[in-house]
Amino acid sequence: MLARRSVALLVETSNAYARGIIEGIIDYVRHHESWSIYLPEQERGGKPPDWLNTWKGDGVIARVETQEIAEVILKSNLPAVDVSAARLIPEIPWVETDDAEIARLAFEHLYERGFRNLAYCGNTQFNWSKWRQDAFSQLALAAKCQLHIHDLNSSGAQEVSWTHEKKELARWLRSLPRPIGIMACYDIQAQKILDVCRELDIAVPEEMAIIGVDNDELICGLSTPSLTSVICDTYRTGYEAASLLDRLMIEKDVGPTTIRVKPLGVETRRSTETLAIDDPELALALRFIRENATTGINVQDVLKVVPLSRRVLENRFRKLLGRTPHEEIARLRVEKAKQLLVETDLKLSEIAQRSGFQHDEYMTVAFKKSVGIPPSKYRSSVQQ
Repeated sequence: MLARRSVALLVETSNAYARGIIEGIIDYVRHHESWSIYLPEQERGGKPPDWLNTWKGDGVIARVETQEIAEVILKSNLPAVDVSAARLIPEIPWVETDDAEIARLAFEHLYERGFRNLAYCGNTQFNWSKWRQDAFSQLALAAKCQLHIHDLNSSGAQEVSWTHEKKELARWLRSLPRPIGIMACYDIQAQKILDVCRELDIAVPEEMAIIGVDNDELICGLSTPSLTSVICDTYRTGYEAASLLDRLMIEKDVGPTTIRVKPLGVETRRSTETLAIDDPELALALRFIRENATTGINVQDVLKVVPLSRRVLENRFRKLLGRTPHEEIARLRVEKAKQLLVETDLKLSEIAQRSGFQHDEYMTVAFKKSVGIPPSKYRSSVQQ
């Protein structure tokens, strides 16, 4: 009988992102290898535990965010996998969120609501924030949107007081045109923006729509108004990291490996539930479509709500969104189907009905046209 391997997890438990990674690791262990897990009480960027210097374990999964942790892991010569964006040990396998895809989801969420004034609030002290900012900026500029950037690390200081940060945030927010859609680098920063908006009496989402990243349900729910957020697939990040470490402990060398895990989607809450459109009839049509797309409506139903001809409505849609009302209805149905495929075990026929398709055959055709693969293959690929 093989001895149980000992694995240390140098991952903090103080935030939802890191806890999601741990959940993925634990689930891998539950279904594959039986490991003895060492999970010390670790704060983000904290010092490595003293016992790691003499520990006789088999492997490490760590958020390598300080040079001190990097040096200890290198000195140990143990198989290791990094789940931090800092990349302080480039030669070891690395699993991280797909920050470009996160930025794309946030951009599209705001753009589809009619926002052409866009902003990004981040901190260039962190790679993941820089990568999200770069991707968001490229998308905004390609769409000819007006873009505004606020860098919390502009002074170069590692830490600034909340009083100073609030003052700088207030100055920046006052300078922005309205209405505007703002992507914050992560949920905690988005919550701070919401706090300052409330103090400045800025209407959210009517004047400023805010979207964060991580979908930390505690933070998003406590925010006022509740915070829309990009859902990172932290579970899969942890699962992939554990799978990589398992191979490392067996094969010793799997070569340079980088895995970027795509986000699951956007959880829409009150902070972005608005439409930044000067055209009241088009705003009404879009609102009706978003509220009823999964109920089986068609373009004729939309025309009953707005006093426009089909031709005029389609022309205005194309000018604003680059697609027709019919295409918008189909897109929202496919998005609903994707969500149900990921989050439930429902049969395709039930998913089709809940997504607004008359039959699962219609859903399959629309889904494949939009996503590139059939619904069943999409579900299995996500599960894998």
